[in-house]
Amino acid sequence: MQKTILIAASLAGMTAVVLGAFGAHGLRSLISPEHLFMWEKGVQYQFYHAITLFLCFLFLRKEDSKAIRNAFWCFMIGILFFSGSLYLLATREITQIPVVILGPVTPIGGLFFIAGWSLILWEAIRRKQ
Repeated sequence: MQKTILIAASLAGMTAVVLGAFGAHGLRSLISPEHLFMWEKGVQYQFYHAITLFLCFLFLRKEDSKAIRNAFWCFMIGILFFSGSLYLLATREITQIPVVILGPVTPIGGLFFIAGWSLILWEAIRRKQ
């Protein structure tokens, strides 16, 4: 499991850098400033949670925790749903993907982020020290 988390954290961080650069250099002239802001928000949340995935890895190296393992999966799903839907929504001028399909996906990703952080809170509360 630790290897999976480390690979996921590195891939999430790496793709955040690539997508951030692509947004700044490749998309700037192709999408509106409002949509570019949406793209950047997706990158921002992906970065935050890539770092969080790495912190889950570090925690699990010292001690196994079902809550932290489940938080990892929540953060992964959150990145895919939240950031992924923002990337698709931001580029809909190019891709022609209907908003109706993607609209509900973003808040579901946000709920997975909240669930992941709640699991970390649960782990902190249940620990004696």
